[in-house]
Amino acid sequence: MKNFTEINNASNEKSAALPRRKFIKMAGASLAILSFPMSSAFAFESKKQTVKNKIVWVLLRGAQDSLHTIVPTFDPQYKVLRPKLSTSFKSPLLSLEKGFALHPSLKNLHAWYQEKQLLPIVAVSSGYARRSHFDGQDFLESGKSDIDHDSGWLARAIDIKQKRALAVSRSTPISLRSSDSVNTWYPSNLKSSDDDIYSALAKLYQNDELLKENLEDGLEVRGLVGEQKRNKKKRQGKFIDLTKACAKLMVGEQGVDCAMLELGGWDTHNNQGTRLNNKLAELDNGLAELKAGLGYEWQSTIVIIGTEFGRTAKENGTGGTDHGTGSALFLAGGAIAGGKVEGNWPGLKPQELFERRDLMPTTNSFSWIGSVLSQHWHFTKQELMQVFPQVKAYDHVLLRS
Repeated sequence: MKNFTEINNASNEKSAALPRRKFIKMAGASLAILSFPMSSAFAFESKKQTVKNKIVWVLLRGAQDSLHTIVPTFDPQYKVLRPKLSTSFKSPLLSLEKGFALHPSLKNLHAWYQEKQLLPIVAVSSGYARRSHFDGQDFLESGKSDIDHDSGWLARAIDIKQKRALAVSRSTPISLRSSDSVNTWYPSNLKSSDDDIYSALAKLYQNDELLKENLEDGLEVRGLVGEQKRNKKKRQGKFIDLTKACAKLMVGEQGVDCAMLELGGWDTHNNQGTRLNNKLAELDNGLAELKAGLGYEWQSTIVIIGTEFGRTAKENGTGGTDHGTGSALFLAGGAIAGGKVEGNWPGLKPQELFERRDLMPTTNSFSWIGSVLSQHWHFTKQELMQVFPQVKAYDHVLLRS
């Protein structure tokens, strides 16, 4: 079994006069690209083609507690280290193999596990050796032995394979920086004048079916049709809404090949039991909507869910946990050969903990992600070295045969 030091070392033509019908189509497209700057073909193309292998990268910002998510019920030290947190679950834990169990809020993920579409991986680390949220996230997103704020591992991957990506974010996260094949999309949290514009256009176009149809197509790409029909409710950027929109922008012939989603709020220094009940349910429900929105394309999709580092093995005095080291990684999707728990469990005895306080990482997150790239996007060893220069992919078979 590798120790943390070994893991650390291993370690993106105008025309003056246009026919009316062509103008209408372009106008409809322009509504869509107000928020999502892609071609009109992306917005309206509906032809079918062979489904492409897709990847969705979900970053949980704030150091999500793996020990409260994938619970080692078999380890007697768990209740010793967490006398209050171990009894804070509001419902029975959801059984996995090897004596592990999922948090009860992860009902959809557990159903995926039973359908062999979820692969939990315990005791992982990116190789980042400190406990700073910002540096830890930057390290995980960069994918290099030294943080590169201008180049991310997913950006390098899509450039090598000439794929297109979507960042569901207000700005381009490090994971997708350095590539020109990245678009960003995020709903406005402010009451926008766009809503009034679209309402006025809807009234103006109500007697013209062609204009009306293209307006609605544009609104649908922006994720606004639902709001218009619900009395123009303001979009709040909730995770479940982001995953719904993400799925819409990934499906079809012109859909992007991969996407990145972010969910914050995992820095649970206090009241962790209640806070994680809510956060994990938010994650679970959002991912369920992602699957539903992808439809049949879910079968060719892999979702990678990770966080910058874990939390202390021992609970603190305020019902929470502090910044730690070893964490967990989830691989999900119709393309995953799941239904089992991966990773090497190091134990929770004092001498088995990293610096006698944290879960000891035994495998590297980048090597697992590298395995996904090798098997799902067919990266060669040489190509993979350009993405993760400091690690090699594992030999574990992760995909359905």
